[in-house]
Amino acid sequence: MYDPAPTHPYPDGTSPDQAPAPHPLLAPVLGLLGTWRGRGQGGYPTLDGDFTYGQEVVLSHDGRPFLRFEARAWLLDADGAPLRPSARESGWWRLQPEGRVEALITQPTGIAEIAVGTADGNTVDLSTDQVALTPTAKEVKATRRRYALTDDGTLTFTHDLEAVGMPLQHHLSARLRREA
Repeated sequence: MYDPAPTHPYPDGTSPDQAPAPHPLLAPVLGLLGTWRGRGQGGYPTLDGDFTYGQEVVLSHDGRPFLRFEARAWLLDADGAPLRPSARESGWWRLQPEGRVEALITQPTGIAEIAVGTADGNTVDLSTDQVALTPTAKEVKATRRRYALTDDGTLTFTHDLEAVGMPLQHHLSARLRREA
């Protein structure tokens, strides 16, 4: 039977409940590790007006040269109360030499993206390399995502989207604060 919490140590001497040392290739993104939460604004020509949303982004590692990426969002009402779940993504950011990043991002709406870009220590900039869609997913041709850590410790997020016959253009932006 599989034991999800083995008690034996990893080869580096840590146990599963201890964070391992980060791989050296993670150096350009170490400042982004953690759980980030905040609010943002969004809109797109095919949607009924602009909207306000809450967002959480979690970036973690297990000592290897990639980050586990999770993001979720929920729509907010005029008072800032959650209305309903919105976007959800999960995937991996694979760090390469010289700050190159390869990202695999999946969405439960049937969209899987491969993005490539760079990480320079305070900013990760990713653009679509390939998109795969399930037969019933909406058409998405390209995205651009930018995560930037500001001097005051805020993580800003912007997302441009080319979808459903529209050219690449602004879709989302948010300001997130580290929670953990």
